[in-house]
Amino acid sequence: MLKFVPVVLVASCALGATCESLSSLSIPHTTIVAEPVAASGNRQAYCRVQATSQPSPDSDIKIEYWLPVAGWNGNFEANGNGGWSGAISANTLAAGIERGYAAAMTDTGHAGGSASFALGHPEKVIDFGYRAVHEMAVTGKALIKAFYGRDARHSYWNGCSAGGRQGLMSAQRYPEDFDAIVAGAPAINFTGRSTQAVWIGQATHKDEASALPQAKFAAIHAAVLEACDAHDGVKDGVLEDPTKCKFDPKVLECKGADAPACLTPAQVETVRKIYSDVVNPRTRSVIFQGHEPGSENGWTTMAGPNVFSIATDTFKYAVFEKTDWDYKTLNFDSDIAATDQKAGKVINALDPNLKPFLARGGKIIQYHGWSDPQISPRSSVEYYKSVAAAMGGIPKITDNYRLFMVPGMAHCGGGDGTAKFDMLAALEQWVEKGKAPDRIEASRVRGGQTDRTRPLCPYPQVAVYNGTGSTDDSANFICRVN
Repeated sequence: MLKFVPVVLVASCALGATCESLSSLSIPHTTIVAEPVAASGNRQAYCRVQATSQPSPDSDIKIEYWLPVAGWNGNFEANGNGGWSGAISANTLAAGIERGYAAAMTDTGHAGGSASFALGHPEKVIDFGYRAVHEMAVTGKALIKAFYGRDARHSYWNGCSAGGRQGLMSAQRYPEDFDAIVAGAPAINFTGRSTQAVWIGQATHKDEASALPQAKFAAIHAAVLEACDAHDGVKDGVLEDPTKCKFDPKVLECKGADAPACLTPAQVETVRKIYSDVVNPRTRSVIFQGHEPGSENGWTTMAGPNVFSIATDTFKYAVFEKTDWDYKTLNFDSDIAATDQKAGKVINALDPNLKPFLARGGKIIQYHGWSDPQISPRSSVEYYKSVAAAMGGIPKITDNYRLFMVPGMAHCGGGDGTAKFDMLAALEQWVEKGKAPDRIEASRVRGGQTDRTRPLCPYPQVAVYNGTGSTDDSANFICRVN
């Protein structure tokens, strides 16, 4: 439960309504409860609005809005979720109002982090897939106009993982909902990622010999760096572009008995499977892209003792509707076709037609860590390429849509790369001041201290060392196609 401090005060804005009066605002299939919250600590006073939207007889979408009483920057910021999550984060909303935004978040129509809500509830799957975010946008704009007496200047989306998917889904289905979108590590091929987790699960649990002890992940990662780290001109423990790394795990094959720093023949095949694309065995078409070299330290997510639960939930509850479904039975041909038909058309955000969104001046900054062990980074690259192809090439979309790949970064953050940056600030500059993000400064923080800075470059450019000065200083790198 979100904690807040009810107070006896009347929060209102010039030319707008009181906070309490928002409770009587008439919005289709939506009930609203609004009450002011006093300033506390470093948090400013705001109007807290809790909305319940029921666009279908089986919908129960909870949405929360925090509207700052003073210091509003004139904009609306809607925030994304993670996994199958049905949760509203007070910290996320607080961060929004600290930046001056009217901030919003939804539980996507259910409580908890499991997909069990989907069992027998197709309307709730639609709510999760795209309808809850649309309801949040429409209601949020109405609340803002009522409270502040004017429309928001711009509506922003900010999310990573499932939140990145939600943002791109909105651009595809409801191009009027948001003016600008930050989409990090987007789970746009949600069912494909679920399929990959099962692909890896079947490989690592094929038999006892195929299992990869977690202790060996570091040895594999070290071998990858030994083989490929210097390819980008800087030996720094990070691969600038891991797609150029041609690493064969057979170099780690044990010469004798099994040992912590080597791989048995069966384990070599498991590692190859993790790096490989998930393919349909009949058509050879790619279902989902494999993990990249450099991601090994995070392999516990999918190659650990348990199969990734977000994936098994997809098939148990949203596809086959069998709570005892066994991941070892998944057929990578017929079952994938059924998955795409049953769930993919609702929760995947792969439509490359962004023309309506981009034509109205919409802006997108998409980013993805090259060492992401949960959502393959090449899924972002392939989607970006598909949009460019649909629009006539990358030069046709670069004024509105840019992709930033983050070397060494894991899922939405972390890893060995420069994973600290402010994409929302870069988007604000682009939207409000016309300053396109030709490079975004990023840093790596260890032990509370910044020990490296690097530029993040718009794809297909990469950061290239100019040959002089510290390789831990962003000023010594330029962005170019290498």
